[in-house]
Amino acid sequence: MTDTRKKYTKEFKLDAIRLLEAGTKPGHEIERDLGIGSGQIYRWRKQFSEDGARAFPGNGKSRDEELAALRKENKELREERDILRKATAIFSRPPR
Repeated sequence: MTDTRKKYTKEFKLDAIRLLEAGTKPGHEIERDLGIGSGQIYRWRKQFSEDGARAFPGNGKSRDEELAALRKENKELREERDILRKATAIFSRPPR
């Protein structure tokens, strides 16, 4: 049996904390409505209060996706550059 954990985005966590801070519902109701574990919203609030903007760095998914896209683009640009270098070398040869 595989142990799969739910992963929440930083925005989701911050929205949950805002709901808690608004005070319209108790934490356990917010957790139930959002489908998160018991006490999780309080841990997120504590982490946010301790770390501020650096809280919830996540598993790097969005950063990894961006990095992968940039690496792919970089690879394509290098290939295009190499092709243009080869073409320039071929066309700059003197005719036979």
